[in-house]
Amino acid sequence: MMDVRAERCLRLALKRREKLADLSDEAFHELELAVRENPDAFVDDDEERAFALLEQALSRYADARADDDLLDDDEYAEARAKALGRLREACERACAVSPACVDARVCGLLAQDLDGDALLDALLALEGELDDERGPIATPATGDAWTDVFNRPRLRLRAHVARTCVDGARYRMAADECRGLLTASPLDAVGARYTYALCMARLEDEEGLDWLDARFSRHGNAWLHLARTILLYKVGRAPAARRALRGYDRLCPGGAYALLQPTLMDVYVPDRPAFVPGSFDEAVLAVHEADPVIADVPDFAAWAAAQPGFLASAKDYARRNGLDWLDPEGAR
Repeated sequence: MMDVRAERCLRLALKRREKLADLSDEAFHELELAVRENPDAFVDDDEERAFALLEQALSRYADARADDDLLDDDEYAEARAKALGRLREACERACAVSPACVDARVCGLLAQDLDGDALLDALLALEGELDDERGPIATPATGDAWTDVFNRPRLRLRAHVARTCVDGARYRMAADECRGLLTASPLDAVGARYTYALCMARLEDEEGLDWLDARFSRHGNAWLHLARTILLYKVGRAPAARRALRGYDRLCPGGAYALLQPTLMDVYVPDRPAFVPGSFDEAVLAVHEADPVIADVPDFAAWAAAQPGFLASAKDYARRNGLDWLDPEGAR
């Protein structure tokens, strides 16, 4: 999850250090503390003025959406449209101050609530424009582009492109984007590995999924466990798929519930929501992002519900956590 204020303060501190030159590490630390105390006092170019406007806009957007769970469907739709409209207008104002503020441009596109194809076209156009203007994302001496805070907006943009490709069933394009992200940023702060796992499931590329698992030391996550289960089911390896499903249920708290009772998620603004690794929130996000893949395998959820213990696990999680339960179609 993008920490807008932290990034803004780091950007301002780095730009001021460049102007001052030859600051010791101790002096730079003092500078960082001063910037965090009053970032507005250190804004001296249009791009950072635009970033300040974006920070304010995203804060207002989050506040406006804080009580969405309390609204009925009509109230939710109205509140959502108003919040997105205000965010879009605020992003337009930020971009008028400085078109170089990539995050404001991306958030402005997301706030337009475009359909999948239109959003993808707009994101790709912006990505192409930035590549033409600025060249490839620069990889610093650390070997990971994320460590340079000024690279992060473009990395987030590419992550949005990859997820939007998945939403539109463009899995090979999404996989290519994810591989590029993993090359530029091996530590993968934007979570390209999650999207890549879903692509490998849909493309039935077990070798690619194994490579990804090994690439991240087989630590696993809800996306990878779910992707492996889907892949094995798709290729007809039923015993292995059942074992993978049991692993997904065991390793992902609430994963059975998340799969059988998928949660409606809104557009990611500014990026994927924060989650604790190994949490129920992680499983909810993985199932949400896997929805286009699962939709291409329409009997997958029913098959999972029919496996011994899986439906009972989902119901038990709902009971223990006070969650609503609606029996899936065909459940016994």
